[in-house]
Amino acid sequence: MPFTSTDIPGLLLFEPDVFEDSRGCFFESYNEKKFREAGIDLRWVQDNQSSSVYGVIRGLHYQLPPFAQSKLARVLTGKILDVVVDIRKGSPTFGKTYSKVLSAKNKRQLYIPKGFAHGFSVLSAKAEVLYKCDEFYNKETENGIIYNDAELNIDWRIPEENKIISEKDLQLPIFSQCHNSFVFEG
Repeated sequence: MPFTSTDIPGLLLFEPDVFEDSRGCFFESYNEKKFREAGIDLRWVQDNQSSSVYGVIRGLHYQLPPFAQSKLARVLTGKILDVVVDIRKGSPTFGKTYSKVLSAKNKRQLYIPKGFAHGFSVLSAKAEVLYKCDEFYNKETENGIIYNDAELNIDWRIPEENKIISEKDLQLPIFSQCHNSFVFEG
């Protein structure tokens, strides 16, 4: 099975079977049947794609219920450090972070269920990131956590002088003050 469990319940790493030959490669980046067999039975309704340069940090973002989003993130070009934080109250891993390098080369994807804040930093000169969502964007419910929260202590692998963060993301609250209504359901 191309899915690997992480040490955070519900968070899965997907590594597709890649077929390579003299022409290049082929792989299924998404197969509804395989995902359903792994317990991911969602209707994807929106694809988001971003292009960023080295040093960009996006996040940590999430939407509140009833517009919470599960995501499937992958990299089309370049390399990123994909980062999530478990914000589900009552979770045995509440407040725990998980990060994994996703790249066009390794073709890994991260399945991020509802109840996680998500962000990434760009480790290559440029990166194109694509992620599927099972709920539409809803401005009124968007929330987040500041990238440099001391309690979370995330190593984004970007030197301070090279970090590029939007004004909007610089205004996000710290983890202990983030607004969130997610509850761990075991």
